[in-house]
Amino acid sequence: MDKQSLLDLLRHDARESVDDIARQLGADADAVAAALEELEDDGVVRGYQAVVDWNRVDDEHVRAQVEVDVELDRETGYEQIARRIARFPEVATLRLVSGDYDFFIEVEGDSMHDISNFISERIAPIPEVTKTVTHFVMDSYKEEGIELGDGDDDDRLSVSP
Repeated sequence: MDKQSLLDLLRHDARESVDDIARQLGADADAVAAALEELEDDGVVRGYQAVVDWNRVDDEHVRAQVEVDVELDRETGYEQIARRIARFPEVATLRLVSGDYDFFIEVEGDSMHDISNFISERIAPIPEVTKTVTHFVMDSYKEEGIELGDGDDDDRLSVSP
C-alpha cells in the first residue's frame, strides 16, 4: 500500500473509517489499520484535529502571527529556543523560517490584550529574542486547505447595461 496516498486521504478527511479508506486505496482494511498504527507509532501522524471557522463561534477567539528575530550564541541554537517557545500553550504553530526573521509563531488567545501580554511578558524577554512583530489575524478565508465562509462564490449583484 502506498503510504503517501494514505497520508493524502487522512489530510483530506481524517474522520473516514478504515473501511472507507481501504476501499479508496484498493487495499485490505487490516492492512490500512496496521499502516495507520505504524504511522502513528513512528510519529509521522502526530494527531487529528478539526478545522474550525472561528467566525461561526460565539466565543471570542483571537489569533496572531508573530515574527521573531533571535541572536544565537555559542551555547544556544535554534532548537533550544524553539523548545522553550513551544512549551507555551498559547503557541499553536512554531516554525523556523528563511527570510527577514527567524521564527514564525502563530499564537491563540481570548483577546488581543491577552496575546499582547503573552508576547511582551513571555516571548520578548527570552534572552536571545531581539525583535518581535505581531500581526493580528483579522479574518481567515482558508485553513489547512479548507475554504471558510458562507460558501457563496460571489455576493455582488449583477450589473447590466
